[in-house]
Amino acid sequence: MKILVTGAAGFIGYHLSELLLNKGHQVVGIDNLNDYYDVNLKFSRLKELGIDSKKASGFLNEVQSEKNKSFTFVRLSLEDREDINRLFEKDKFEVVCNLAAQAGVRYSIENPHAYVESNIVGYVNLLEACRSNHVKHLVYASSSSVYGLNSAVPFSTKDKVETPISLYAASKKSNELMAHTYSHLFGFATTGLRFFTVYGPWGRPDMAAYLFADGISQDKPIKVFNHGKMERDFTYVGDIVEGVVRIIEGEVETRKEKKELYKVYNIGNNKSVKLLDFIKNIERNLGKEAEKVMMDIQPGDVEKTWAEVSDLIKDYDYQPNTTVEQGVDRFIDWYKKYHKIQ
Repeated sequence: MKILVTGAAGFIGYHLSELLLNKGHQVVGIDNLNDYYDVNLKFSRLKELGIDSKKASGFLNEVQSEKNKSFTFVRLSLEDREDINRLFEKDKFEVVCNLAAQAGVRYSIENPHAYVESNIVGYVNLLEACRSNHVKHLVYASSSSVYGLNSAVPFSTKDKVETPISLYAASKKSNELMAHTYSHLFGFATTGLRFFTVYGPWGRPDMAAYLFADGISQDKPIKVFNHGKMERDFTYVGDIVEGVVRIIEGEVETRKEKKELYKVYNIGNNKSVKLLDFIKNIERNLGKEAEKVMMDIQPGDVEKTWAEVSDLIKDYDYQPNTTVEQGVDRFIDWYKKYHKIQ
């Protein structure tokens, strides 16, 4: 299959591209390589995929992987409608997986325009390109943050999601609404994936696992919000991308027959882990105890997340089986190598 992966230099996008290539697919990756976090980490991920960083630096350069002839990379923003349309017309993708977005719940409070441009305008450009170029299936990243102030756990896709508490969450809910409209009007499959807290090797430095590892390894205090009374459905990135690939490779004709072109799933580990227990696993791996600064809960944050994933198990035999202990071991092994820590 010929597949477009947007956000290919990102955390999940990198892992997804690698797995798709290992399964024999042809992949085109795009990313605008913005500086929301250290761009060197993004270039390092691309290097793992065989992409030369100097060649990838220029916008619209089509760079062939030096490791796998089935992978090419183009630096491109979803907001650039004409360039997106040209790419679609040239490559004739069968499936598109949209992982490109302005990420971060708290940053959306400080810089709302970045979220509208990337997560709304860019997403509409992608929907239009899919419609115009007869893409069979759009798989896209939503987020567990759409559940907002929902108090019932585990979170179910049957729950109402009308109370987002950040612009990031609101932008992701709008993506689901727009996908429903396009599936209904234009007859192509769309699948939204509400990602829960993803962690693992090559993770984002603004996320909890990386921030904790940074602080503990450098003997610096770590901030623990809501005085440690937080729980998250921590999900290992390998389990996430295995589930995404099953959906990408899935048959969509039967969905058309069943009039189920629009679908939304939770994708998580199907259990909630106490934040302090997660920190203990990082401490164990680094051989150090963290100095913890207990803080109040942050605006836009929720106390507990927990994914109910029975639909994904039923429809795609999704099997998240990496324990937090195993996942943290692999993350810290990578973290030590990447930062050259003995």
